[in-house]
Amino acid sequence: MAPSWSLSSALKGMFARKTIDDDTWSDLEDALISADFGPDITDSIVDELRASVAKYRTTDPADLQRMLRETLEERLARLDPTLHLSARPAVVLVVGVNGVGKTTTIGKFAKFLTNYGRTVVVGAADTFRAAAVEQLATWAERGGAAIVKPQAQGQDPASVAFQTVELAQREGIEIVLIDTAGRLQTKSGLMDELGKIRRVLEKQVEIAEVLLVLDATTGQNGLAQAEAFIEHAGVTGLVLTKLDGSAKGGFVLAVQEKTGIPIKLVGQGEGINDLTGFTPHVFVQGLVG
Repeated sequence: MAPSWSLSSALKGMFARKTIDDDTWSDLEDALISADFGPDITDSIVDELRASVAKYRTTDPADLQRMLRETLEERLARLDPTLHLSARPAVVLVVGVNGVGKTTTIGKFAKFLTNYGRTVVVGAADTFRAAAVEQLATWAERGGAAIVKPQAQGQDPASVAFQTVELAQREGIEIVLIDTAGRLQTKSGLMDELGKIRRVLEKQVEIAEVLLVLDATTGQNGLAQAEAFIEHAGVTGLVLTKLDGSAKGGFVLAVQEKTGIPIKLVGQGEGINDLTGFTPHVFVQGLVG
């Protein structure tokens, strides 16, 4: 279902006006805030655009639209969104709090990779929830990936991860995706578990990526929930799920600037093929028009 409000439609009306005036700046500010850019980034963007409009002495809203597109693209492109998956096997840890769409993201990521002809195995290292393992098995199958499940509920997650990499090495599977727990009794317990998984895996292989899954609809709250992962888990890239680019796209820039970690994948729907690599140019085109 399309959102009732979108940044692209709000901007379209603004840029269709005859001139740039005080109302333009006020409406632009409101639109960026509504799209979840946050007050600091919004002020920074508006100040930058005011300076450019003054420098080029333009009153044409089409010029402002082009400048906004260029500004957003430049900011989003400051960090490299490339996935580093050239190692064999390339091992990816997928982390994040429960409820952000981690399990479905793994299935979609597997599909994304198999679409490019890669072979994939998924390790179900969130061993404390039987339902999580079964859900992951369903999504792995949909994504065309093999799966390594715990041999007993509550099996040590690090041992499941180890067995998954072992299988990949034995059978020549190219990419390993390891699901991890999103919640334990304490944050320190969760981070200790992730640390153990890393230590065990690093005796076998180098970890290629640690991807943190964030739910774009929760905005800054989601980012606050994920701070422990960013601090302790060695996160190398972000995956944004439930992202309607036209409604809350500003969160993409806000999260990247706040964390200093590149967005590498975005999920914009429920389907198995609705996860794509992040391309600043394409994203901004959809956002600004």
